[in-house]
Amino acid sequence: MKRSINLLLCLMAVVTASAQFDPQMGQYMYLPTAYNPAAAGEGDLMKVAGMHRMQYVDIKNAPMSTWFSFSSPFVIGKTRHGAGVKFLNDRYGLFTNQAFYVQYAYRQKLGKGYLSAGVDLGFVNVGFRGDSVNLKNMEDDYHEADDDAIPTGSKSGMKFDMSLGVYYVTPTWWVGASYSHVTRPKVNWDDYSRVKLVGTMYVTGGYHFRLKDHKEWMLTPSAMVMSDFISWDINLTLMCDYKDRYRWGLGYRIDGSVNILLGVDIISGLQLGYSCELPTNKLLLESYGSHEIYLAYGFDILKPKRTNKYKSIRYL
Repeated sequence: MKRSINLLLCLMAVVTASAQFDPQMGQYMYLPTAYNPAAAGEGDLMKVAGMHRMQYVDIKNAPMSTWFSFSSPFVIGKTRHGAGVKFLNDRYGLFTNQAFYVQYAYRQKLGKGYLSAGVDLGFVNVGFRGDSVNLKNMEDDYHEADDDAIPTGSKSGMKFDMSLGVYYVTPTWWVGASYSHVTRPKVNWDDYSRVKLVGTMYVTGGYHFRLKDHKEWMLTPSAMVMSDFISWDINLTLMCDYKDRYRWGLGYRIDGSVNILLGVDIISGLQLGYSCELPTNKLLLESYGSHEIYLAYGFDILKPKRTNKYKSIRYL
């Protein structure tokens, strides 16, 4: 069974290379700059954040993704802006993807919140570990071990990439939309092999609901829709916060998984999060689920204050 699962993952990776390209994320609400450049510099905090995801643990060549993000707000005259950088290191099947972007967002006061428009400018480096391909025991009418279309060595290629986004946030709710890989970069490895990145649309939103008679408790429902207009993925999450410091929640992904989320703000500005995503299909019998850890630190640069009051970085 595990051999069949491994083969299925490799086939899925080949499909992913020409269809939906971006990796999944269970704690999407805590790292919005990973998928929306308009969230760069949101709020008053300079923020350094990282997230690591291990998908389908115990299955060979299962996806593994690492995000790193740094963003900061800044002011020019009477206008507000945001800037940052983000890095992605992604591995799925025999494919690899490294991406680096510089982010910029312009923020405009609108009603009770701020409307931002942002852009990602950077590069993607897509590779294939052809030296790990083994067809010696699979040669038949449909497979040839010396097929020229199958890379026999490690291949990689780099292309310019760009993403666009808009983001609106108030003290109680937020909504955003973005589109990645606007340039549709095409990486050519050789005469037989190439990868074309298809854009992915993200739509996100959430609402902070503080209990009327118990102000220390807060519920935050949120959702993310992810689509390349060929396939769709919807992630629904409900988080419960206590004293703006301790949190736990449940998530559901329509492709067949449930998510358990835990988190704590360790000290002022330092946030730790963990999620365990369990498939609701037969993959649960072959793996230990998907695990994700998140760590971030934020500090105020626009409104420095001398205070010992606890400050959460969740409200970005």
